[in-house]
Amino acid sequence: MDRDYAEPLDVAALAKVALMSVGHFQRSFRAAYGETPYSYLMTRRIERAKTLLRRGDLSVTDVCMAVGCTSLGSFSTRFTELVGESPSAYRARDHSAAEHITACVAMYLTRPIRGTDTGRPERGAGQEIRNGEAEAAADQ
Repeated sequence: MDRDYAEPLDVAALAKVALMSVGHFQRSFRAAYGETPYSYLMTRRIERAKTLLRRGDLSVTDVCMAVGCTSLGSFSTRFTELVGESPSAYRARDHSAAEHITACVAMYLTRPIRGTDTGRPERGAGQEIRNGEAEAAADQ
């Protein structure tokens, strides 16, 4: 999912790669990542969209299509939900202060994660990744 974020999501195919039933895969994935496979995929798409929007050379519609979304309205709604501002507002903002930050650090610092104030995942006791198969499927 991280590598092929622009492709359509097929939970059944992901479950097959993980050698699980669809229902078990979805439960295991949620236990491991704290969100559904679809939500995880959309988070990766929004993460990539932020990178493309910071470049400033693509329109919001072009970015939407480049990250695998087919509906500009759904893309904008999810982007606003995760980032806190519309894609147009994010694109228009000055991003020059972060130009010296390497891509991997920028990705970590700007990763949109729902449900936290800092944008970082919070793992408490008992929330560690319990299923290596779900993690392997996320890498697909």
